[in-house]
Amino acid sequence: MLHVSMGQAGTNCAGMSRRSAIRAGLFGATGLSLAGLLRAEATSPKPTNQPEKSVILIWLDGGPSQLETYDPKPGAPVEVRGPFGAISTKLPGVQVSELMPHTAKRLDQVSIIRSLAHGTGDHFAGGHWMTTGRFGATTANKDIKSPSMGSVITHVKGGIAPDMPPYVGLPAAQTIYLYPGYMGAAYLGNHLEPFQVNREASYLGVDDGRRVSSPPWLKNFGKERASLLSDRQSLLTQIDQFRRDLDASRMAENLDQYQQRAIEMILSGKARTAFDFDQENPRLADRYGSSPWARYTMMARRLVEAGVRFVTVDMPHWDDHSNLERGHGRKVRVVDQAVGALLDDLQDRGLLETTIVLVMGEFGRTPRINKGLPNDPVPGRDHWGAAISAMIAGGGIPRGVVVGKTNDKAEYPTDRALAPGNLLATVYHHLGIDLNLSFKDHTGRPVPILDENEPIAELI
Repeated sequence: MLHVSMGQAGTNCAGMSRRSAIRAGLFGATGLSLAGLLRAEATSPKPTNQPEKSVILIWLDGGPSQLETYDPKPGAPVEVRGPFGAISTKLPGVQVSELMPHTAKRLDQVSIIRSLAHGTGDHFAGGHWMTTGRFGATTANKDIKSPSMGSVITHVKGGIAPDMPPYVGLPAAQTIYLYPGYMGAAYLGNHLEPFQVNREASYLGVDDGRRVSSPPWLKNFGKERASLLSDRQSLLTQIDQFRRDLDASRMAENLDQYQQRAIEMILSGKARTAFDFDQENPRLADRYGSSPWARYTMMARRLVEAGVRFVTVDMPHWDDHSNLERGHGRKVRVVDQAVGALLDDLQDRGLLETTIVLVMGEFGRTPRINKGLPNDPVPGRDHWGAAISAMIAGGGIPRGVVVGKTNDKAEYPTDRALAPGNLLATVYHHLGIDLNLSFKDHTGRPVPILDENEPIAELI
């Protein structure tokens, strides 16, 4: 990650201090040099005449329960089925949790996978496996070992709009309290890591009462674009000074070639408008809900509409070892409403066929409810990597498909057992990415894009 010494808060001729420029996302405040992101586009293949596709990943960090979402077991004993019932959907004979009425009404527009498994209950191992398609990190060694789906897609496909970053984290891409964690680029290089919109507002819980609005760094660009560009050379001179404060890192290489593009991107009317979420119609935003998670989901639509290739929306704190009713009960309802509104919004704008929406976390939860925790003895569920559910929609994904099934207690797949790599391969396939690609790691050794590179047949 790029680190910049703040130094003196001097102001340049454009009225922008060094501190403001950093906060504006040119350098470290967003977690990454924006100039570095531009290399992804420059080194990727030129676009074909095929429609460009984007991805929105709704990341449920901490591990959502399969039984309280897409794979309820209403006929199981109460210690298995939990405190919630199941409801019918648009698909005959298919039920989802009663916490998901919006999904139930739209199940003919989406597809669900009930038979994912990787077998680990380790947060770090599970998070790495689901986002990269490979086993790698563990609690004992948390470092990322393989590039994330977002970084791979950015590397291969590049950006869509020349004046927008290709890969964005809302409010900041992370996994299990690590930034960017397993949303990062590993050996593909730091320039392919996500543009972090607002680290200061990251890891917000579902009931956080803070108002989510446009990122603070936008306020530093309140002047008219023409005024700023008139002092562009002075700004470039000031940025040149930043290089003396940089760590000895590869990011400095990016600044030479791409710093002008980075400035133009931030100052462009399109980028400023796309990131100015306060401009969104309040009535439309309310359809998503009032939670920070809902607000960031709406922001994701705004960004893909402006031409961002990959957006991850962070929805943390799913590790409900106790008080499942208070925890999952609230969270699932919020996700259900936000995702339902997102699908409708994308459809209304003609974007659903070019935007893949993927909802998942690092693992499922134990089929049998526990007795809670010592300080909160209300039943919950523990970690479970042997049965994981996910939802996918849009981007040409077949609709109304239910892939796989688990046994009567949602313990393990009994049909179509699938690995995380199969899910990522499905996304790559729909983006037109060659599943036989290899990338060189830090040693120069070619590493296949995935180990399990067969896409899910029912979803292609």
